[in-house]
Amino acid sequence: MKLIKKIGKQIGIDEAILFTSFSRILQGLGGIVSALFVASYLTGIEQGFYFTFASILAIQVFFELGLNGIITQYVAYEASQLTLDGNKYDGDEKFRSRMASLLHFCIKWYGFLAFGLFIILSLTGYVFFNQFYKAEAPVSWLFPWLLLSVGTTLFFMLSPFIAFIEGLGKVKEIAKIRLIQQVASMLVIWSGLFFGLKLYVGGVATLISVIILIYFILKKFFPLLSNIYSTKITERVSYRYEIFPFQWKIALSWVSGYFIFQLFNPVLFATEGAVVSGQMGMTLTVLNAILGFTLSWITTKVPIFSGLIAQKNYVQLNSLFNKTLWQSSLINLFGLIGVLLLIFFIRYFNIIVGGKVIGDRFLPFLPMLMMMLPIFLNHVVAALATYLRCHKREPMLVQSITMGVLCSLSTVFLGRYFGLTGMTFGYMILIIISFIWTCFIFETNKRELHNS
Repeated sequence: MKLIKKIGKQIGIDEAILFTSFSRILQGLGGIVSALFVASYLTGIEQGFYFTFASILAIQVFFELGLNGIITQYVAYEASQLTLDGNKYDGDEKFRSRMASLLHFCIKWYGFLAFGLFIILSLTGYVFFNQFYKAEAPVSWLFPWLLLSVGTTLFFMLSPFIAFIEGLGKVKEIAKIRLIQQVASMLVIWSGLFFGLKLYVGGVATLISVIILIYFILKKFFPLLSNIYSTKITERVSYRYEIFPFQWKIALSWVSGYFIFQLFNPVLFATEGAVVSGQMGMTLTVLNAILGFTLSWITTKVPIFSGLIAQKNYVQLNSLFNKTLWQSSLINLFGLIGVLLLIFFIRYFNIIVGGKVIGDRFLPFLPMLMMMLPIFLNHVVAALATYLRCHKREPMLVQSITMGVLCSLSTVFLGRYFGLTGMTFGYMILIIISFIWTCFIFETNKRELHNS
């Protein structure tokens, strides 16, 4: 145990990272196991639906618009000025009032948005699959899609509570809950596929996650949230004058991110068919698990970064950020190499599960390599962007919009005329450009922010 703790300390693992990272490890390993279950119990066409579902669900980014991250940062700023005594915050009435106003805002705003999200999700999925599925084989997709839309909408409604609680510094506790959700979700997906639920497993797993989240919020955080909510509001955080001037820039960046990261499966589904779309989805599931795992080194530090910035302790801020970035980047690289070797092993030994060749469910090696390099570079880009956004700034706006437009055009045009290889090559080149541009933005804004 001493050796494990020593190694953990050397690579920057605290308790928050431990639980978050363990969740990401399970997500990565679980993604591989889930891939085996998907390959064994879904046809190639159903696999295409399974992963294209996830890409269309990402439409919710147009409703969240980066607000969860902003909530975490604003709550962290207010909470850093207060003292927690049991389930109640003590300190200046101004900061307690502003924090309470943020909780009131979350409940009202997300309740309103959730209704619109369900309508858009259900209609978009219905129109898309009716329009582009070429009926290679009968697939029951309508009711699974509606169930998944309901679960996603409910999860969306609960997401600001998680963001708020993380802003209060309860990162470790939220990481534990997410770990439990991850385990439950995997078990539901595996057992559901085994017992023949087919495409229904996504919706069922999401609803189970919602139930788990509601249970833990009520059990662990309800008294604290109730006390904050009941605080007399004498001064509010103004959405119009404080949040919106910051959010609209992040919102455009997030929308751009949708066009950068989520168009692959729908475009391939429409142009190359459900099977190729499924290969892209399977590959991205594993690669994004690595990205999410290594970004947990950065995201669990957001409340700390925000607090250090509020105190103008830039020396400690930069020391912590630089160390965290190097640690997470190295682990990202090792993870990508490990996945490449694993898929090579699966293909070399022609591993078959349930009568299906597992290696055929992933992209060919060349397109896969052209998706792996962007995963590494996107890790660094996301880390640098997080650092700047903790300053309540969004200097990535022009870059994000430009890359979103270029990646959309590249994915649609190259995918249509040059197929899978052209699409992945264009994406790789654009992400290299994005990486260089982001490094320039980071260095320029860092000097400006800390010298002002």
